[in-house]
Amino acid sequence: MTEPIAIVGTGTGVGKTVVTAGISRWLRDQGVNARAIKPAQTGYPPDDDAGFVADACGDSAAAICPRYFEPALAPRVAAEEVGEDLSYDSIRALCADAIAETEYPIVEGIGGLRVPLAGDREVIDLVADLEATALVVTRSGLGTLNHTALSVSALERRGIDVAGIVCNEYAGATVAERTNPEELERMTGYTVETVPPLPGETPEELAAGVTDAFSPAFLDRLATLGD
Repeated sequence: MTEPIAIVGTGTGVGKTVVTAGISRWLRDQGVNARAIKPAQTGYPPDDDAGFVADACGDSAAAICPRYFEPALAPRVAAEEVGEDLSYDSIRALCADAIAETEYPIVEGIGGLRVPLAGDREVIDLVADLEATALVVTRSGLGTLNHTALSVSALERRGIDVAGIVCNEYAGATVAERTNPEELERMTGYTVETVPPLPGETPEELAAGVTDAFSPAFLDRLATLGD
């Protein structure tokens, strides 16, 4: 099985989807067969992360999601609320099949790492079982040091490789924001990239803004993860 990259977050709404879209679009522009895999979508509609990535890439085949649930809750809880079965083994198998068919698979997490996925399994269990390398997306402002360091520690305890950290919507408007990237690098030992608030409105514009913000060295690092 091809080893995927997993775009994981320190919580909900930190920017996993736009980072997933940015990396997917950039890779596909380089001629790489990249595809994003969202294991389950809750809050649908209006939330449709796979649809956002597909729109950003201009290709409906650029992203897939096997299960959709209307309640904006953790997948296990959302499935219970609507009386549907949600099997961890089936989610893992569907993701593994999609990964095996893709040159560069990108698995987008759901909320944070400890979000209940199905049964007694959590998002971090899926990342570990798929043997993915994790890219951690976090907020830029006050409070992110603790959340990010705990997320990185959880990944390391499971033996999951970490490709780096992305501080999203980084404006540098406060002392906390200005010092957090360097402090996170000191605390975790991983490279920290920053993505500013993006001026675009369409998925294509937002996705392009993500990788425009990444350093060339970090983009080179991402490209090698698919090898």
